[in-house]
Amino acid sequence: MSNPIKTAIVGFGSVAEKMHAPLIDVCPDLDLVASVERRTNRCEELYEGVTTYRSLEELLAADAADLIIITTPNEFHFPMAKQCLNSGKHVVVDKPVTIFSHEAEELHKLAEKKGLICSVFHNRRYDGDFMTLQKLVREGDLGDLVYLESHFDRFRPDITENWREKEVPGNGITFDLGSHLIDQVVLLFGLPNWVQADIRMQRTGAVADDYFDIILDYGSLKARVTAGALVNVPTPKFLLLGKNGSYQKFGLDVQEAAFKAGEKPEGPTLGVETEEKWGKIFLSEETKAYETIPGNYRILYQNVADAISKGTTLFITIPQTISVLKIIEASFESAKSGNRISKEDGGW
Repeated sequence: MSNPIKTAIVGFGSVAEKMHAPLIDVCPDLDLVASVERRTNRCEELYEGVTTYRSLEELLAADAADLIIITTPNEFHFPMAKQCLNSGKHVVVDKPVTIFSHEAEELHKLAEKKGLICSVFHNRRYDGDFMTLQKLVREGDLGDLVYLESHFDRFRPDITENWREKEVPGNGITFDLGSHLIDQVVLLFGLPNWVQADIRMQRTGAVADDYFDIILDYGSLKARVTAGALVNVPTPKFLLLGKNGSYQKFGLDVQEAAFKAGEKPEGPTLGVETEEKWGKIFLSEETKAYETIPGNYRILYQNVADAISKGTTLFITIPQTISVLKIIEASFESAKSGNRISKEDGGW
């Protein structure tokens, strides 16, 4: 039995505290030993055996960890991940990995050259509703599919002090939530033929995009991903239409709310939805509830640990996220020009 992989978190904000650290803590093959925090010692207050460093340079000089998790604002992802890889460290970067696809390509080449794992925290792959959607697509219960609609709507009319809503590189809802929704569609159906996007700032005083509506074309199937900050009405999380029937699902995966409530990600109820929250299948002869597969964000870090220590296949790879970034880049180009951007022009 090998020793757990010494792991450090760079940037111990709310997402790191509420989600990354608990997931690392319950992974038997990872050992949370360090945190980079500029002003606080929050991680070591919460977890025994953690040492706080004031900079990434200080952490790397101490050679305290072999796996480094980067949860800083998007503009710092590329230089920090590059620095870690050059220091011989495995890396997990919060989505969308980098701001520009060419930066992600450079990280991929560097990781391959160094023989290191470089992955991305696309936790929404392990949402229960998305895993259920994957099952429906795989098993073909709805027949030939013609349309997928994917929402991540919220009502947040006031601008906050969060860096994502400030005038900084990599800000806005498209990089934040769009990267998840596009990643899910590409996992389901592959790379689209073309994309067309509408990206806006809808709230008063907004300096970062807070709304997007992106169409991804697959010939006989159309996918639409959308999110907004001024949606004060229930919209379906997923709507999937096929020639034999439809699937509709409301409500977000239950794991995020559990993390925010301080629940530890373990035990038999992890990611389990109550029956009243299940989606429904609408067939010609009947309408029935369709059980949601329990979500499980633990899969992500366990897979990273296995890839490092056992050579297991990595589930979330940089090339996958490069394609997502190129689609995001094409979406901003489309929103600006009003034109469709084809696969050939977008280079994904």
